[in-house]
Amino acid sequence: MISRRKTRLVHVGSVGIGGDSPISVQSMVNTLTTNIDETVFQIHRLEEAGCALVRVTVPDKASAKALPAILKRISIPLVADIHFDYHLALMAVDAGVQKIRINPGNIGSGKRIREVLRACESAKIPIRIGVNSGSLEREIMEKYGEPTARGMVESGEKHLKICYDYGFKDVIVALKSSNVSMMIEANRLFAGKYDVPLHLGVTEAGPKGSGTIKSAVGIGTLLAEGIGDTLRVSLSSDPLDEVKAGYQILKALGLQRQGVNLISCPTCGRMSFDLVHIASEIEARTSHIKDAIKVAIMGCVVNGPGEAREADIGIAGLGRGKARLFIKGIENEIIDEEDIIPRVLDEIDQLINDDMR
Repeated sequence: MISRRKTRLVHVGSVGIGGDSPISVQSMVNTLTTNIDETVFQIHRLEEAGCALVRVTVPDKASAKALPAILKRISIPLVADIHFDYHLALMAVDAGVQKIRINPGNIGSGKRIREVLRACESAKIPIRIGVNSGSLEREIMEKYGEPTARGMVESGEKHLKICYDYGFKDVIVALKSSNVSMMIEANRLFAGKYDVPLHLGVTEAGPKGSGTIKSAVGIGTLLAEGIGDTLRVSLSSDPLDEVKAGYQILKALGLQRQGVNLISCPTCGRMSFDLVHIASEIEARTSHIKDAIKVAIMGCVVNGPGEAREADIGIAGLGRGKARLFIKGIENEIIDEEDIIPRVLDEIDQLINDDMR
């Protein structure tokens, strides 16, 4: 059982981050914010996949003016991603967004900072400070000569101190790097000093395959140590893949039990049916399910029966295209290979219906 680091609770609309709140998975749309219909459509897809909060970019006034129309058509909290221009932050607050992603030290004078923080405090919305190893301040780069974990922490501390000096405490911090080891070290250092909720992510992780692996290593390492309150898997891919990968990381650590947890064996010469196709098909056809169900698809009699008994629904190969079906640990009938997919899906539906009674 993983013991999570105790952090301050921050509310982003209806979603709690930190404290005893579940670790939330978030993403960012890749549409132009001014294209309201496309942005809303993508947000709805992400919400259906379990995305708890979603971020949009606000690079100009036209994007800020589109926020009210977007907010009217979505139900999950909306985060405005803003850099440098404090006017855009004020417009986003007035629009009703539930969080601002902005670094206070980058928006100019103390008067501007005070104005943004007061607006956020009045609207009861938090700020997310985002530190990226690729865009550290000049003075930090001059001090260390290159991006470092300590430099990342110092950058976060600088922006955090500005908020604290103005009495603003509803802050979430993200310390991200494309260097997985640096990202891990920076978050460890920060977590040892502050009770501020942490947003985890390996930035610019890459395409879906390699990016998911990097993110699983970086985010998963920290979560296993109890560090992290929300996460985004940053991929050069469909944002939907980010949400799916985020939940897979949480499920692998036992931090999220929502959805179908599919166990399947690595293939070998003992495999007695087309396990790769069957497991992939079941995974694809159950991705929409929110109920916590464990399914095991095992190809032979060596490890198969044991894993199958531990699952809600289990399949263990017997050879010659046959498999034993297990339901809640109890041996059931022997079925043919072509019947495995429809039978497993039927049994999943049955479990869901039983739980609803």
